[in-house]
Amino acid sequence: MRLNALLSIAVLLHLISGAPTSADDRTSISLGAGTAVRDLLDEMPEPVALFGLSESSLALVAGKESEKANRLFLTSGATSPKLTSEVPIHLFLACFGDNVQAATAAEYAFGTLSARSVSVLYDDGHTYTNLLQGYFSEAFGNLGGEIASLVPFQGPENFAEAIGKVKDADVLFLAAETPQGALGMVTELRANGFSQPIIGGDGYDGENVWQQNPDISDVYYTTHAYFGPSVKTGPAAVFSKQYAEAYQGQRPNGFAGLGYDAVGLLASAIERAGSTDPDAVLLALSNTKSYAGVTGTISYLNGDHVPVKTVTLMKITSGEPVFVEKIFPETVPKP
Repeated sequence: MRLNALLSIAVLLHLISGAPTSADDRTSISLGAGTAVRDLLDEMPEPVALFGLSESSLALVAGKESEKANRLFLTSGATSPKLTSEVPIHLFLACFGDNVQAATAAEYAFGTLSARSVSVLYDDGHTYTNLLQGYFSEAFGNLGGEIASLVPFQGPENFAEAIGKVKDADVLFLAAETPQGALGMVTELRANGFSQPIIGGDGYDGENVWQQNPDISDVYYTTHAYFGPSVKTGPAAVFSKQYAEAYQGQRPNGFAGLGYDAVGLLASAIERAGSTDPDAVLLALSNTKSYAGVTGTISYLNGDHVPVKTVTLMKITSGEPVFVEKIFPETVPKP
């Protein structure tokens, strides 16, 4: 049944390489996402579900087109918790929502790092970074923390002019779209005398990126999983070993693990449904409890299509990502 299940899933992973750089680019790419889903289902009407995409605006378009065709769409890495209210029946997340990872970062900053003030910097050109900073600011404020400054900027190329607006604070929260962008901006902050801890989200997750600057330390980020050498047992260890064998020794990042879990979740749902009927598979996926994924144990509870799962916290020390702990926040802002 597992092979038949896999044959019933269509992949919609990457329509582009890199992030759109302008409003026109984003509009064009979003239209392309809708066309890609329609073309895929026209060419291969058999699949009961589609999965992929880690950019929220593209996942939203793909989800809407999938719903029109009565097909599941499982986004492997788009973390906007608003997606499932915009496509309430057929769209699911394999990842946690931005409100969960932001709350985790806020609680760690306020509790473990004893921060009572934060300056928040964010790229306001992306859904992800806007949502992430909003949830973080709300969660940190609810804990009793002070937002010393809230500084938007338009892309890493315009970051330098934003630095002058940053007020002194115990920690900095930097919402960046990509690991390479995060590295460049963190490097600029350090060069301009900002020595306090810097915290970000899963946009920082790039295994080999931070090694480009071994002087970078005291940077924290939330992500989906850790697959480093200290992981010896369980699904994550097996996945990491097999991934390295397949990709010339490379170690997977959190998004690779999410792609693997997305396939596993859909295959499991098809097997439990005992059918490739779209409605039966949708019901089976929504009833998933304690699925042992490589990015953690995954459950969909109380009709919510965003899974309940832990957040992995990482720290950059001398350019190396180091596992800190797995956390589930005590209080999460509403989507």
